[in-house]
Amino acid sequence: MKVLLSTLNAKYIHMNLAIRILYGQNTHHEGLDWREFVIKEDPYKIAEACAAYDVVAFSCYIWNITQTLSVAREIKKINPQAKVLLGGPEVSYDWQDVIQLPEVDFIIVGEGEIPFANFLNQYPNLSELSNIAYKENGKIKYTASSESFDILKLADFNPYIYEDASEIYNKVAYIETSRGCPYKCEFCLASLDNKVRYLPTPTIKENLLYLMQHGRVIKFLDRTFNVKKDFTLDIFQFILDHHKPENVFQFEITADIVHPDIIKFIQEKVPPGLFRFEIGIQTVNQQANLAVSRKQNFEKTSGVIRQLQNKIEMHLDLIVGLPLDYLSDIAYSFNQVFALHPPELQLGFLKFLKGTPVREKYEQYGYRFDPMPPYQIIESNFLSQEELHKITMMEEALELYWNKKRATHTLLYLAKNYNMFELLMDLGIWFSQHSHFHKHTLEESFELLHSFCAKLEPNNVILHEIIAIDYYLHFKVKPKTKFLEEIDRNSKSQLIANAQLNHHKYRFMVFNIQFNWEKFAATQEIVRDSQPLVIQYSGTQKAQIAPIIH
Repeated sequence: MKVLLSTLNAKYIHMNLAIRILYGQNTHHEGLDWREFVIKEDPYKIAEACAAYDVVAFSCYIWNITQTLSVAREIKKINPQAKVLLGGPEVSYDWQDVIQLPEVDFIIVGEGEIPFANFLNQYPNLSELSNIAYKENGKIKYTASSESFDILKLADFNPYIYEDASEIYNKVAYIETSRGCPYKCEFCLASLDNKVRYLPTPTIKENLLYLMQHGRVIKFLDRTFNVKKDFTLDIFQFILDHHKPENVFQFEITADIVHPDIIKFIQEKVPPGLFRFEIGIQTVNQQANLAVSRKQNFEKTSGVIRQLQNKIEMHLDLIVGLPLDYLSDIAYSFNQVFALHPPELQLGFLKFLKGTPVREKYEQYGYRFDPMPPYQIIESNFLSQEELHKITMMEEALELYWNKKRATHTLLYLAKNYNMFELLMDLGIWFSQHSHFHKHTLEESFELLHSFCAKLEPNNVILHEIIAIDYYLHFKVKPKTKFLEEIDRNSKSQLIANAQLNHHKYRFMVFNIQFNWEKFAATQEIVRDSQPLVIQYSGTQKAQIAPIIH
């Protein structure tokens, strides 16, 4: 029997750990292959690559289920005898409607290691197998089992050894050290498995070393990596002992339980930029937290973030739409978190994932949500459709100007005097009225920011100079002159010569500005001081402020 393990990743750089584990655990099965695709690929072309197999097994998630089912339909058109097996979190809950689809033959419910191995060994005799749903004579057959896979069986197992090691470097490599989550947040699937199970530490280190040697970006899949202090410090030290200069490591962290010993370790030993922490703040509203069985001390969380942000790149998350979170509450949470100035601030919208308590209790709070993936909130007793639309515009502006780092200096300047939630909402609405968030040029995004600020503060020369600097810093090569004119050519040449700048390696733009840029960049304080600002372009990296002595 020829079986293909597959999935449709969100991006080419992603690597699916699940199918690598299932393949590695069953390599003795003759005829077993694995292959990954991307959701943007043509479903028919994916199906052509799969249809020659007797069984095609797809790993399914909220972001790929729609495309996966399209591929399954195409497989059946090309080869009606091929069977389609689905597994993964998106089909492990409320799977009864999915198994009835004509393009789906089998579903593995829950953790895949045991039922997939049993499927390979027993197919086509499935009657005695548990956690596999299938159709027989038009009837749905399913036997549930609470048996979980003993992850200690993954000892001395490396799921990445079955591919060309050189392929790992330009992708994001995922590693798990544990399964399960100690918390019970009702919007999250991880909350359904509160038994945290750890892989053997020697195996974790062996696999981590392999990924450090062959990869670049390594992301830990653990829902709360810092639950066990000693384990966290042990892995951090192992990374410091063995990492390569280009390695970056990303962890999901619960900030308000970070032990002081971990903070001390990071400050004393970890070089800046080596670690990235993803921290789910979700909301500052304690009533909303309690409504979804979530505990958080924002004072402790923000304190830890401030203590570590000189060493760690922070990715902070908020969720729009939680119970008891009104528009004013969301604005307050956003402004509190924005004040931490995280390099990335993700504003997500509540999704009613299959199997989660928040989906099961949706009527309690008057929720309406999209019945199709990603099951996103439409309205509730706390947020109207109009309010959600405005927040969507705000999120688009946040993503464009802050997370994509197009206008970080401008936003930091405005944050001194404005409610940033309201300002970004107004900016998002302004942008949507004059352009399209997903169909615009880079220059257009700056022109719209400039016109918005001209309406906001028409006589603020310094604001418009900062917008211009953000614009000029965003390019690798000298861009078209906009918003701020350079000084005259002779003065520019004289300044470059006096400052002994390398005009063979760089191209330069020189402007006279009305404030001290170095002071502002460091503290966001405006000190009025007319001086030249030199921006240098290498052609390969984003522009930088050239160092000159005044």
